[in-house]
Amino acid sequence: MATLREVKKRIRSVKSTKRITKAMEMVAAAKLRRAQQRVEQAKPYAQKLDEMLSHLAAGSTGEISHPYFEERPIKKRTLVVIASDRGLCGSFNSLVMRKADAWLAEHRDTDNELVLIGKRTNDYYRRRDKNILAFYGDWGGVMDYGRAREIAAMLTGRFVSGDTDEITFIYTRFINMVKYRITMEKYLPVARPEVSEDEHGAVSDYIFEPDSRHIYSALMPSYANTKMITALVESLASEHGSRMMAMGNATNNAGEMVENLTLDYNKARQAQITKELLEVVSGADALKG
Repeated sequence: MATLREVKKRIRSVKSTKRITKAMEMVAAAKLRRAQQRVEQAKPYAQKLDEMLSHLAAGSTGEISHPYFEERPIKKRTLVVIASDRGLCGSFNSLVMRKADAWLAEHRDTDNELVLIGKRTNDYYRRRDKNILAFYGDWGGVMDYGRAREIAAMLTGRFVSGDTDEITFIYTRFINMVKYRITMEKYLPVARPEVSEDEHGAVSDYIFEPDSRHIYSALMPSYANTKMITALVESLASEHGSRMMAMGNATNNAGEMVENLTLDYNKARQAQITKELLEVVSGADALKG
């Protein structure tokens, strides 16, 4: 059985840990609010781009002509895995890796390469026999739009040049402060936009100036950048939400542990006092006898 000094020392240690986890929870909550604002800002822009593509498809005559829409026999695939730089965020990273491993197992018949975003992805896959094309770490828990555009330019350049035939994202889609969903989404080639119809089922007739080919050339790079930025900001928001929940649970568990240790300390102290009283009474009885 632990001595009173050992129990007291352990109580101080758990209280110190509780203060640390509480501080980390508050920091994650502050970062989450900022990340959530970025998600709310990015979503309308992405939705508007999808709407513009749909309208452009409705007004275009003939086939859509742009390299991002080119579908060809798949000989090489690129998987972009987006996770976090740091841990202490529950099952956030492990769920992303599990989804990526399942994708790699499903497509083992083709040549696959990995683009890793977040230190945890690199720590996981560098110990395994995988073809890592590029790694982007040290984000610091904040969005870097310049690096996002750099990654998008690298990926689209490889697709257009024919170095890869399909690019897929695996990331966490932010739902709310306590919920996210592991998402697998094709980045390139871009799916053909659906032709929008009005409430009477008629296709809208648009006149474009200049022609649709030039508009696609101007629009698609922005579309590719927006898709990349949206995936990154949603992943960051999900990471901060997961860390906030994990640190909150750790703080609650530390509080319960302090209560249990305090109870054990009081029981041990009471037992020690009772033992000392018994020794005094026994000594007094021996002197009387």
